[in-house]
Amino acid sequence: MTAAQQSDPPRTVSPEDRAAINPLAPLQGLLGRPMASYYLIVATTGLLLAIGLMMVLSASNVTASQSAGHNPYSIFVSQASYALLGVVVFVLVMRFPVRFFRMVSYPVLIVSAVGLFALVVAPGLVHGVARNGSYRWIDVGPVLWQPSESAKLGLALWGAEIMVRKRKLMTSFKHLAVPLFPVAAALLGLVGTHDLGTGLCLLLILMALLWVSGVRLRVFGLMLTAATAGVFGLIAVEPYRVARLTSFLNPFPAEALDGYQAVHGLQALATGGLFGVGLGSSRQAWGYLPEAYNDFIFAIIGEELGLIGCVVVIGLFGVLAYTGFRIARRTADPYTRLAAATCTVWLVGQAFINMGAVVGLLPITGIPLPLISYGGSSLVLTLFALGMLAGFARAEPEAAAMLHERGPTLGTRLFGMPPVPVVAKPAAAGGSARARQQPARPGGRRKSKPGAAPAGSRPERR
Repeated sequence: MTAAQQSDPPRTVSPEDRAAINPLAPLQGLLGRPMASYYLIVATTGLLLAIGLMMVLSASNVTASQSAGHNPYSIFVSQASYALLGVVVFVLVMRFPVRFFRMVSYPVLIVSAVGLFALVVAPGLVHGVARNGSYRWIDVGPVLWQPSESAKLGLALWGAEIMVRKRKLMTSFKHLAVPLFPVAAALLGLVGTHDLGTGLCLLLILMALLWVSGVRLRVFGLMLTAATAGVFGLIAVEPYRVARLTSFLNPFPAEALDGYQAVHGLQALATGGLFGVGLGSSRQAWGYLPEAYNDFIFAIIGEELGLIGCVVVIGLFGVLAYTGFRIARRTADPYTRLAAATCTVWLVGQAFINMGAVVGLLPITGIPLPLISYGGSSLVLTLFALGMLAGFARAEPEAAAMLHERGPTLGTRLFGMPPVPVVAKPAAAGGSARARQQPARPGGRRKSKPGAAPAGSRPERR
């Protein structure tokens, strides 16, 4: 090495040069921030909820004006009321600790199972409400409760609790199967008899629980085969399900019968083109497309907002999937990891099933598009699950440390909720983390370990 080379100072790479070398460097920098997961969850939820309210208003005003009250905003006002309730639930739930979700998992599952049993087996016990010939709702005072929607949340939370408790016994099929498999099979049977689409969502939740828990592939394959056989059995017992399955590949010959909804959904997507016909200018919403503001609202999005609008919605669900799995990957708590991944599979999988049915990739199942389709129970419970994910994001080690440094927030002062706990980092050389974090006793002494003698005293004899 020459003297000139030795005298040259080390060259530093400027941010502009780093951005030129790696175009994704700014994005990686944003994602590397402590609160990135939390902001992604909040932003994605807010955008999808805003799109949903806008599209429900656009797709339902004609149907609402033809109802008994002739109020074109009645359906939108109902959805906006549930959205306001869901936002309050979202804000409150994200402040709850993990032990709260483990504690409420049993009541949510039991209440959902009782509601499903009352609807399917003993319909005289409750005031069931039928829509399109199917009893899915229970009249509970001022609201309609759909037990199948709360069953999805209950299975996700309760299943994560069971799998965490038995994580050391995963090699034994008996401990793995009991009580998860019988309870899941009972829920699938109760839901699948009147709502096969929601039954598929329950199946997705069960498969996510098994996959994330790391069960053997042989057991996973066995359960997937048994569940697939059960789904085809539920399809075979209902003629209209068989007709949907056989007509979805080419619905145009059956346009007058079973292919009517699928054909008009495809026509709505084709009419929209690239940029759409304009917000509020849908033709299919004038009574031609059944469930235009509910199960087939994605077709109205394609007609009014075009391919660009559909891509935006799909992209937002893609960001939601990335964020949910990111939260599950960045946590050390096994329950948080399992619950976050399972709820992410549930919400994104339900969105894929809904959009796949609209574009003709899957048979029509009749499930709502999360955060966008009309439906009070689905909207509030979806916001509950997303609020839980936001709380998990706030509990990430770096995010919790940042929130702890900021001090108590407005929500903490108003509701008296505890701040996000700070996860202790591994101890560095020269001392243990427990010794550094233990509070000092009066007089400057730290609390001694069990069985250790205090400083300046003799150990007790045993």
